[in-house]
Amino acid sequence: MQVPPPDKPNGLTPLTPREPTPAEEQQHRLHVAACALLLELAQADDEFNELERSHIEAVVRRHLGLDAETASALIELAEQERLAAAGVEQFAALVRESYDEGQRALLAEIMWGVVFADGRIGRDEGRILGRIASLLELKPGFLSEARRRPDAN
Repeated sequence: MQVPPPDKPNGLTPLTPREPTPAEEQQHRLHVAACALLLELAQADDEFNELERSHIEAVVRRHLGLDAETASALIELAEQERLAAAGVEQFAALVRESYDEGQRALLAEIMWGVVFADGRIGRDEGRILGRIASLLELKPGFLSEARRRPDAN
């Protein structure tokens, strides 16, 4: 019987970090960008409360298939990127170029869910949502239709 080398317990590949593939890096950048857009919207009223944060965490976990710790880390990274950026245009451009029309429409539903998370629409939230929707090149009907379905997300 051959004994596995010490770096391979039980003969399995060791759990050493590996470099992400270009596709994985692109996917990660896209997740950060989409999350940054949600954070921009949540903070449109200069208040980012626990209801909004919990809603974004739940949406990120559900739609991206992440565990709580990874979702929280993604949100923190997206917040750092958002604060360092000159505006949301770079995030919207990446999402617009990477998501198809259906995915962008789903994001509009998620954005409305963020707006409604605290039970009220802040003064600037609707305006910023409209601006983001325009940057994402969403058809006007998608945004108003998505508003009717915020509970779905």
